[in-house]
Amino acid sequence: MYYNSSPIYFIVILAMLASWFIQWRLRSKMTKYSQIGLQSNLSGKQIAELMLADHGITDVRIISTEGRLTDHYNPADKTVNLSEEVYGARSASAAAIAAHECGHAVQHATAYAALQFRSAMVPALSGVSRFMPFILLAGVLMIRTTLIPLGVGIVLFSLTTIFSFVTLPVEFDASNRALAWIDRRGIVTPQEHAMAKDALHWAAMTYVVAAISSLATLLYYVSIFMSGRGRR
Repeated sequence: MYYNSSPIYFIVILAMLASWFIQWRLRSKMTKYSQIGLQSNLSGKQIAELMLADHGITDVRIISTEGRLTDHYNPADKTVNLSEEVYGARSASAAAIAAHECGHAVQHATAYAALQFRSAMVPALSGVSRFMPFILLAGVLMIRTTLIPLGVGIVLFSLTTIFSFVTLPVEFDASNRALAWIDRRGIVTPQEHAMAKDALHWAAMTYVVAAISSLATLLYYVSIFMSGRGRR
């Protein structure tokens, strides 16, 4: 039996190109919107403090972290980590990112199911990610003698793909919470709201492409597995 894997190769290449484009587009948007000051003149840190306070969250710290686009919420130690250009900035992009990360803190505080599921997967994936590439490589090299290593590698890789797709509702929900709050609280003007929404849209697209890329890579290994079975 012959398994045609040509469409899979095309999808993998297309996903890689899309990832490059979206990353470039996101950086371009963030650079543009970071140069536009907020009329409210609030910094990213101040916006984060207000959003947490409005939701009755008092046990989350807001800290500054090095790097660009390194902003994230850490549920393990309950910290909103804002990059240096967001922490002290008073721009549309800073408002969007700060509120988005606080959106994750609100998810955590309200026991948002998708976030809980994703958090539960992290310990297992951190262990799997260490040896999964070696299992997949061994599986490809040993495909003429046995399919077991590759099969195990595919099962493990499928967990990372599931994680990528579980991440999508978490990220979209955090953005929706952020946009609704900054609008309701009067943090941004209608024009600034449009810019914040656009910035968060492109940020979300990076997760969409990551999920598609993970699925394409999984299908690529499945195609190799099926080809190996076809030779038997």
